[in-house]
Amino acid sequence: MEIDSASHGDDEHEVEFNPDEMCYVPGGSNNTAEDGPFLWTEQNKGLILGSYFWGYLVTQIPGGRIAELFSGKWVFLVAVLMSSLPTVLTPPAAYLGGFKLVIFLRIIEGFGGGLTFPAMNVLISKWAPSSEKSTLASIIYGGTSLGTVLSIPSSGLITSLLGWEWVFYLHGGLALICEKEFITSSHPPAKKGKKLTVPWKNIFTSVPFWGIIIAHFCNNFAWYMLLVELPVFMSDGLGFAIKENAGLSSVPFICNWLFSIVYSNRLDWARSKGYISTTNARKLSMGIASLIPSLCLIAVCLSGCNKTAVVTFMIVGTGFFGSMFAGVFSNHSDIASNYAGVLMGITNMIATIPGFVVPAVVGSLTHGTFGLAPWHLIFYTTSGILLLELVVYSIMASGEEQPWNNPPDDHPDDEAVGQ
Repeated sequence: MEIDSASHGDDEHEVEFNPDEMCYVPGGSNNTAEDGPFLWTEQNKGLILGSYFWGYLVTQIPGGRIAELFSGKWVFLVAVLMSSLPTVLTPPAAYLGGFKLVIFLRIIEGFGGGLTFPAMNVLISKWAPSSEKSTLASIIYGGTSLGTVLSIPSSGLITSLLGWEWVFYLHGGLALICEKEFITSSHPPAKKGKKLTVPWKNIFTSVPFWGIIIAHFCNNFAWYMLLVELPVFMSDGLGFAIKENAGLSSVPFICNWLFSIVYSNRLDWARSKGYISTTNARKLSMGIASLIPSLCLIAVCLSGCNKTAVVTFMIVGTGFFGSMFAGVFSNHSDIASNYAGVLMGITNMIATIPGFVVPAVVGSLTHGTFGLAPWHLIFYTTSGILLLELVVYSIMASGEEQPWNNPPDDHPDDEAVGQ
């Protein structure tokens, strides 16, 4: 959606300029983005971006538990429907109800989005062979990067040809088509399993699980910052034109997707040969996904207005983030495959907090200011959080099954699971 980020009505007198910290002159030839139809402030835009995560936060644990007890497949089906239909309705909502109605639809989308990862984790834990789990998890979860790769440039093209509204109509409509195909081509249940009571006390007193929680939170803080704010930084911080920005913003996520698949495949090969244990494989993966991006963010700050260097470090850092799918995202089913949905729901719920904090904080720091100074503060902070993740996960993580994964059965009735 095109949202006017240059015109703020009465706020215009608050805009600050510091030539020593600027890579372009706002309103000059470098910044050719056109004003959109909505005069929404940076705070409004931050609320719109962050509101998705309000809904996303709520459905994580219930979605994971329902997927474990009944059907991961059908929970995922509902998730796609709840995400795609509000997307199609967003343009008329923006015109008829303003940004408040858009926020409401974004929350509904978040409800659907919150069901996806727990449901997928249940499916992976039931279907994926242990020797291929990292690879399959990376292919599946890496789809988030592939979706970003496809949506950023296609959105720019669709906007230029048909108007911004059609970005929502086409992307949401495509998801609805996938929904129909998913229903008509569904497989029968994978197997019957016994309904187990969740050992909540054991889960929340598990050191390896807390390692996953902390690592997932720190990792998501950095990931959301790149996913949501990278195009904004490229435009407002470096002054890239909108069409140039769309192409450049997609490159890091192409590298992320490709690296995640190649890396996880080689990692699974090393695990199958006994060259590395599952525990060390997970720690190595998160070491790569935290240390290299952290150093790249510091390098971005030191590069100033050298656009080539900044873009290069962003590409490298985001690319190496791809190892996270073979790390913390695969770790839940290592320690407790019977509760893969609930565990993912818990950690992803906590890790969602940066999803609405990051846009709000970035919007507050950059509001009325053109230049690199606020972005450098953001990047240094993110780098520190990644280093914290590296230390904590290296100490606390484990790839071994935990004793509480197989508690005594107190509900022997068969239930369909993992469908």
